[in-house]
Amino acid sequence: MTGLNQTQEVEASDGIVETQGSGNLPQRYHPRDMSLPTRPKPFGSDLSNGSLPQPGHALTGKQEHYLKRELLSQQVDFEITELASPTALQRFGAPFRSDYGEVAPVDSDLPILRFIFVHHVRNFPFLDQAREKEFWQDKLQVFLELFAQKHISSSEDRLEESKRRKLAIKAKKLVELMMVSGIPTASGYEERIRFSELEVVDRGAQDNGLLVNAHEGHSINGWDVNVAGVRTTSVKRNFRYHQHAEFIIRVRQAGKPDHYVGRRYGEFANLHKRLRTELPGKVLAPLPRKNKSATSHTFFSGGDDDDASSVSSGSTQNTGFAHDDGGSLRGLVGGHRRGASLQPDRVSPRASGEYRKEHVTLYREDQRVSLRAFLRTFLQNSQIAESKAMHDFLTRNPIKVNEEEMEDIERRKLMDEKRIEEQRRFYEIARQRAKELDVYMERFRRDIVEKNGLTKLFQEIKDKERIADLSTEYQKFAEWLRIEVAATIYHLFLAEDNSPELFAQAKRIHSMLPYGTLKQVIRFANPAAVMNGVLDLFLAQPFGTRSLAQRVFGMALNDGIKAFQKSIDALVAKIDDDVFCEKLKSFTYADEPTKNNIRAEAVVDGVDLVVAILKSEDIKPELTPEQVGKAFNAYVAWNNAVENVDDAMRTGAQLYAYLKQLLKMYTRQRDKAMMLSVIEEPVTLYLFRDLFKIFYEPLVRVYKSANVYNSVTDFAAFMDDMFRVLDLAQRQDVSADPNQTVQSFIDLCARHQDNFYKFVHEVHIHDNGLFTQLMGWLEGILEFLRHGPRGGKLDMNALFQGAVDMRQIDKAAAIMEIDSLIKWQEERKKWHQSKTRQKMAAANSSASGGAALSTPPPGSSTFRSSDFGINDVDLADLDDDDDESGSDSREDSEEDANPIAAEQKRRAKKQDHLRRNAGEPVKPEVKQLKTLREGFLSMLRMVLAD
Repeated sequence: MTGLNQTQEVEASDGIVETQGSGNLPQRYHPRDMSLPTRPKPFGSDLSNGSLPQPGHALTGKQEHYLKRELLSQQVDFEITELASPTALQRFGAPFRSDYGEVAPVDSDLPILRFIFVHHVRNFPFLDQAREKEFWQDKLQVFLELFAQKHISSSEDRLEESKRRKLAIKAKKLVELMMVSGIPTASGYEERIRFSELEVVDRGAQDNGLLVNAHEGHSINGWDVNVAGVRTTSVKRNFRYHQHAEFIIRVRQAGKPDHYVGRRYGEFANLHKRLRTELPGKVLAPLPRKNKSATSHTFFSGGDDDDASSVSSGSTQNTGFAHDDGGSLRGLVGGHRRGASLQPDRVSPRASGEYRKEHVTLYREDQRVSLRAFLRTFLQNSQIAESKAMHDFLTRNPIKVNEEEMEDIERRKLMDEKRIEEQRRFYEIARQRAKELDVYMERFRRDIVEKNGLTKLFQEIKDKERIADLSTEYQKFAEWLRIEVAATIYHLFLAEDNSPELFAQAKRIHSMLPYGTLKQVIRFANPAAVMNGVLDLFLAQPFGTRSLAQRVFGMALNDGIKAFQKSIDALVAKIDDDVFCEKLKSFTYADEPTKNNIRAEAVVDGVDLVVAILKSEDIKPELTPEQVGKAFNAYVAWNNAVENVDDAMRTGAQLYAYLKQLLKMYTRQRDKAMMLSVIEEPVTLYLFRDLFKIFYEPLVRVYKSANVYNSVTDFAAFMDDMFRVLDLAQRQDVSADPNQTVQSFIDLCARHQDNFYKFVHEVHIHDNGLFTQLMGWLEGILEFLRHGPRGGKLDMNALFQGAVDMRQIDKAAAIMEIDSLIKWQEERKKWHQSKTRQKMAAANSSASGGAALSTPPPGSSTFRSSDFGINDVDLADLDDDDDESGSDSREDSEEDANPIAAEQKRRAKKQDHLRRNAGEPVKPEVKQLKTLREGFLSMLRMVLAD
C-alpha cells in the first residue's frame, strides 16, 4: 500500500515517537512494537503530524487521547469517592433498588462502575445465580448502606486513612486504565506519547537479580549488613566454661567506616522480642530455627602459608558433622551427612609454592545464611530499620576481627560467590532451554490471544485424556511449564538465603501429614453437609438471641473496647480537665456534617484538628477564656517541642500530646462500637450464609464428582520425589554439570505431570460448565479491552466542537489547557525516567563487581500487555502513579508512648518525600475542560449503556 495508508514511527530527538505519513520519511519500526493487532483501526488511523488536526477534526490524535483521559479521570475519581455515600447503590441502577424508581443505564450517576458491575461482577460465575431481590437488594445493598451509615473513621489520627486512600487510589488507577485502554475514540487517530527507552529502563530497574543474596553491595534503608562469619566464644557458667557459636556481622553505613559485631543466636531472639515490644502490633517474620549443622567444602590454597593458618575458625570446632568428599557447594543450603573427622584432609607431601587441597568444614553455615536472610527481611521495613532495637543490635559493642576469623570470613565470602555463580548457571541453562521453545510459544500465544483462545485451551484439556494427545503447541506449552516449575522449586528450596529454613519446614510438615487418613476422610465425608452443619451451629439464633458467631466476634470487639477504655481513663487522669475530655468525646460521636465542618475549619485556619475542636462552638461544652488560653499555649508548646526539641517546651507540650492521644483513643473505641453494631445486625449473618452457599456449594459438587481424593496420593508421591531430588542436588559436587542439575528438576516435573493433568482433566469434565463460564468471563474482559464496549466510541471531536459552537468553552483557551496536559505528561515521563535511571545507577554502583544478576524467569516475555488490549504506555503511567503513592507510605505503628517522637518522625517523612520528589512536574490546573464534563457524561452513558 502507498500514500496515507502506509505509516511509520519516527523517534524524535526528545525520545517521543511520532507517527508520520510514508511520503515524508523512510519507514522504520522498532522490533518491540511488532505485536498482534488488538483493535481494528480505520483507514489512516496512525496518521498524525502531532501539530495539526486532520481535515474536519478539531483535535489532533494526542489532544483527543489526553482530553479523553482527563475527563475519564475526573469521572472515575468522582465515582470512587461516591461509593462511600449511603445512597450510592440507589443511583447505580439495576439490580439495586432506588427510592426514585428504576434507574435506567443512561441515567446512572455512576456509569463506569455500573458498567463494570453489570458486565464483570454480576455475571461472574457463582454470582450470576444470585437472585436480584433476595441477594442483591435485601442483603448486599442493605448491608453496604448500613456500613456506610456508620461512618467508620478515616481520620489522620487513626493512621488508617493512608491505607484507605492508597486502596482508593489503586482502584481509581486500575479503573481508569481499563476505561482509557478499552474505550476508543471515534476518529481512530488517537495517539499517545511514547518513549522508546521507557520499557528498557523499567525492565532494567527491576532486574536486581541475585543481589539480595550477595555478601555485600546490598544496602537496605541505609544498612548494608552481612552475617560474614562464625566464631566460638567461651562463657563461664557455674564452674565450667561452655563454648557457643557467635555470628560475626559486618555492618556498613554510608559515610561511616565498616565495623563488625558478634551476636549469638540468643541475641537474635532478643532482637525479635525487643522489636515486638517497641513496635506492638507489627507483624514480624519468624526467627529461623536453631540449626547446628555444618557445611564442608574443598578449598585450594598455595604458597608458603603454614598449616595452622589455613584452617578456618569454623573448621576447628568439633560439631560432630563430617565434610562432604565432593566439596559440596549446595550443602550450603541443605542437610548434611554425619560421619568422619572434621580435620582438614591435606594432600602431602607437597613442594613449597604448590597448591594444596583442603576439605574444610564451615561451622553453622546454614544458620549463618538463614540469619542473614532474617536480618535483611527485617531491614526491608523502614520502621524496623529505624528502630532503636535494630540500631543497638547492629552497632552496640563492636569487635575486632583477628586473622583467623578474617580467613573464615573470606572463605564464607567465596562460598557466597560460588553459590551465586551456580544459580546464574542454572538460570542461564533453564532460560536457554525455554528459548528453544520460542517458536512454539509464539504459536501458543497467538492461539490464546485470538478470540475465545482460553475457551479453546480448556476445551482441549476437557476432550483429551493425556498430555500426549494434546496438539503440538499445547504439548510444547506443557514442556515450557515444566521448566518454569523446575526453576521455581530450585529457587525456593536451594537458591535463597532462607532456603534451608523453608526446606526444613516443608520436609517436617510433609512428614507429619497423614495422607492416607486424609484421603479416606475426603473420600467418604460429605463436606457440604459438614459445612452446612457448622454454619447452622455458628449462625443459629435460638429464640431470637445472638448467634454463636455474633457472640465470638462481639467478645473480641468488646475486649478491644474495654482495652481502649483503660487507656482513655489513664489519659483523662493525666489531662485533669473534664471539659477538654468531654469536648473531644462529643466530637467523636457528633454527626458527620458537624465533624466535616470542623475539619474544614482546621484546614482553613491552618491549625491542628484538636485546636479546631476545642475552640468550636458547635461542640459542647464551651471553653472558658482561661481554658482557651491553656489549650492554645499547649499547642504552641507542642509545635516548639516537635520542631526545636526544647526540653523546657517538651514538658509543657505533654498536655497537648495527651489530648491528641485521647482523640485517637475515642475514635478507635467508637469504630469498634460501630463494627460491633454491624455484626449484630441480622442482615450480616444472612449475607454471610448466602455468600458461603453461592461460592462453596458448586465447588463441593465438582470436588465430589471428580474423585479428588485420588489426587492426595499423587501429591504425596510428588513431595517424596521432590525431597529426594533436592537431597541429591544438595550433595552434588560444585563441579557437577549444571545441565544435569537442570535436567533432574525438569525430569521431576515430567514424572508427575500426567497425574496433575489427570486431576485438571477430571475436575474439568465434572465441572458442570464452571470452567467454561470462568473462561467466558475472562474473555469478556479481554473483549472489552481489545475492541471496546458494544455501545460505540467516544467522539471527542464532536464533544469539543459542540462545546465551542455552544460557546461553553473558549476554543483557544481549551486547546491551550489540553496542550499543557500533554506537555505535563511528557515532562512527567521524563522525570520518572530520570528517577529510574538514578535508581539503576545507585543499584549498579553498589553491586560490588557485578553481583547483581539479571534473572527474569524463563519465558517471562511470552505475553505482552498489548496482547490483552492494555496499551503499554497506559500501563507505564500506572507504574509511575504507583511510585508516587508508594513513596508516601506510612506504617501503622503504635507509638502512643511518645507522641512527640511520632510527630517528629511524621514530619521528617513528609520532608523526605518532598526532597525525593523535588523537581516533579506539577499537573496544570484546568478550568475550561471542566465545563465539558456534563456533555462527556451524557456521551459516556450512551457508550456504556449496553
